[in-house]
Amino acid sequence: MSSADSKPLARFQVWFVTGSQDLYGEDALRAVEEHAGEVAAALEASAEIPVRVVAKGVVKNSDAIRRVVLDANAADECAGLVTWMHTFSPSKMWIAGLERLQKPMLHLHTQFNRSLPWAEIDMDFMNLNQSAHGDREFGFIGTRLGVVRKVVAGHWGDEAVQRRIGTWSRAAAGWAEAQTLKVVRFGDNMREVAVTEGDKVEAQKRLGIAVNTWGVNDLAARVEGAPQGTVDDLLAACLDAYDVTPELAPGGERHGSLVDAVRIEAGIRAFLDEHGAKAFTTTFEDLGALKQLPGLGPQRLMADGYGFAGEGDWKTAALLRIMKVMAGGLPEGTAFMEDYTYHFGPGEPLLLGSHMLEVDPSIAAGRPRLEVHPLGIGDREDPVRLVFDAAPGPAINVGVLQLGNRFRFLLNEIDVVTPHEPLPRLPVARALWRPQPDLATSAEAWLLAGGPHHTVYSAALGTEAMVDFTEMARSELVRIDAATDLWRLKQDLRANAVYYE
Repeated sequence: MSSADSKPLARFQVWFVTGSQDLYGEDALRAVEEHAGEVAAALEASAEIPVRVVAKGVVKNSDAIRRVVLDANAADECAGLVTWMHTFSPSKMWIAGLERLQKPMLHLHTQFNRSLPWAEIDMDFMNLNQSAHGDREFGFIGTRLGVVRKVVAGHWGDEAVQRRIGTWSRAAAGWAEAQTLKVVRFGDNMREVAVTEGDKVEAQKRLGIAVNTWGVNDLAARVEGAPQGTVDDLLAACLDAYDVTPELAPGGERHGSLVDAVRIEAGIRAFLDEHGAKAFTTTFEDLGALKQLPGLGPQRLMADGYGFAGEGDWKTAALLRIMKVMAGGLPEGTAFMEDYTYHFGPGEPLLLGSHMLEVDPSIAAGRPRLEVHPLGIGDREDPVRLVFDAAPGPAINVGVLQLGNRFRFLLNEIDVVTPHEPLPRLPVARALWRPQPDLATSAEAWLLAGGPHHTVYSAALGTEAMVDFTEMARSELVRIDAATDLWRLKQDLRANAVYYE
């Protein structure tokens, strides 16, 4: 198996660019080329890096640097650049290229040799292996030009260094996905709700995502016209993948409800494929000719990597798709979520997250169960949904909001736990978690920052990946974690308001 076959995000590349100059002679430059190729090959082979790593050779002058940057900008498969100054690379010759760079950049501060050859080291060795010198020159020009980049320091062969490059490459893949992401809104957002509103032009300008609306009956027409063979295949997949209540099983008295839900899924898939969209929203206030509020369909589409959010919340739907791409190949799930209700005690305070129907089964602790139950809103037939509890473990909960002039991302680190008791009368997917640093501080911080009630919950991604992504997006990230102090958070929010103005 080739390294490309083992990389879950192999459709994306990062280009490895090594800096030097003509000062050191041909022998030294040949050694630089060999070393650069070996480093790039090791990163390409690393299981910690989910994208392809493509060596782009050694650049020694302004024209070569500008050319590789322009090529990277034009290459759809290129998600970003990894740069390394093997020797001293005078940074004025990087200005023309860096001023034109439109892709994310990671500055790898490493050197070819892990250890110093104490007995043999001479000035020839020093001139060849002076990344500590050359990378400082490169760091200066990045700061002088205001280039947004990640800096990773350490030996290129270390797993921890490769892991951080891999995390950044996941964020770069998410950013690349955002640049071509299309979001379909079936109907508008929920009436009178503020946080789901937003400036779609600004979203496309800042984040790259294109958001457009279609009438729900455009979807209903695709549902009605879904080929029977497609419906049969999806139905068979459901019966195979989930535990099914007797009433929904073939021959059961409510089997027709499952068939209707599967037909809605087929219609949504066809509509999204027709429009090249990877994320969508619905709203219970505009269901047109649909027989049910879509529940099962969005759940299964999210499990296949699509973005979704309820009530017309296109920002969360887009964020879910982006984070799904970032998490590609990781075993844990990433899901649409909503902060719903609290357990203040007895015992440790906890938060119960859920939604009416549409939580992604990728986060399930076990085999989900297909059930049908009444729903008090939507004014349609009882909808089918998958019911399960989320798997316990560490996770993050991420929201996005728009504050007029900017987008703010908000992240809470959480610890998911198993429900203390059964929930026999709550027939929805749900997750129970302990917010860091504690429920009260987390909730107060979330409210002070204007956080939304819809979020993206991920047990696959960590905080560092979202820090990397939001820096690529040149957007604000507010982090709520074990070290959060409300007084300091208020100062940070005030400082951010000034900075982002």
